[in-house]
This record gives sequence, C-alpha cells and structure tokens, in this order.
Amino acid sequence: MQLAPGEVTAILGASGSGKSTLLGLLAGLDQASSGSIELFGQALAGSSEDQRAALRAGRVGFVFQSFQLLPGMTARENVMLPLELAGSGHAAREAAQALAEVGLQERLEHYPGQLSGGEQQRVAIARAFAARPRVLFADEPTGSLDQATGQRVIDLLFRMREQTGAAMLLVTHDEQLADRCDHRLQLEGGRLEPGR
Repeated sequence: MQLAPGEVTAILGASGSGKSTLLGLLAGLDQASSGSIELFGQALAGSSEDQRAALRAGRVGFVFQSFQLLPGMTARENVMLPLELAGSGHAAREAAQALAEVGLQERLEHYPGQLSGGEQQRVAIARAFAARPRVLFADEPTGSLDQATGQRVIDLLFRMREQTGAAMLLVTHDEQLADRCDHRLQLEGGRLEPGR
C-alpha cells in the first residue's frame, strides 16, 4: 500500500485482526519482523528508535482512541509538547492557534479531567495537526465517542486534512467514517485486501 499526499485511507477489519499493530508498524512505533516499510522514502528496517523518532518529528501526527493526553498538563501544554519536540520557538502561540481551530480557544488552561470526551479528542486532533504534519495516523478516532460527537470529530479531521494537505490513515470500525475516505482496505487473516 501507499499513502499519497492529501489522500485518506481507511483500514477496516475484525477486532484482533492487527489493525492497530499495522498502524504502529507503518508509523515506525514498532519494528516489523519481515517485509519493508518506507516513511518519507527512508526504510524503517534497521533504524534505531531515535532515528525513527527523528524521522517522525514534525512530519507525523497521531490521534488515538484513548486520546493519550497527559493529565497533569493543560490543553495548551499537551498541544505544545510535539511542537517543542519539533523545535518550534513559538509553541505556546501555535498551540493556542491549533486549539482555536478546533473550537477550544476558551479551554486552553483546562486539564484533560475538566474536559468532555469530545473536547479531549479535539485537543488530541489539535496536537496531531499543530505541527502541520505530512501524514496523520488515527487509531479508532471516534471509537469512544457517542454518534453525534463522533460525527463532529470526523468533520473536524477532514477539515484539518483540507487545511494541511496531510495524508491520513485511519483505523476504524465506523462505516460512516470509512465511506468518506478515498480508499478502503480490509485486514483479513493478516493480509490487506481492497475494501468494497
């Protein structure tokens, strides 16, 4: 499979079929035992964790089902973290702008525990897109949200994609989300098959 700039691909499959594992491999979070994966034209096999992290920095965004926000940091601080790791000298301002883009300009100094599930997911999306990544990986981005909130999150993901031109790879069970994607792939028996 290949991800092209601006395209959105959905990966579907039964629970336990390896969708999240595949996402981790493609993002260089895990090492493949066989096969080859290239990220931005660089082979991931044989590279160290530090080399893979440097390759991702500022170019790859992540959105997780469980949000993965740091509870002791405010919404702004959570969004600032990847910006600072990417070397931004204006992380606080850029984080505030990213949170405004997802409608959370009034919640900058709130901690995750003070935010609803939908608000936490919007912070996670702001964090993922703040550095204007070239690729976004999302693992069940609407999985823990009610239908109405999930729909708003889907709309937000696609709006942010249009603004940044990022390629997106979404692991999902959500047919509504998959229907909006440019491509659908089905993971069955450890193999990717074209979706319907």
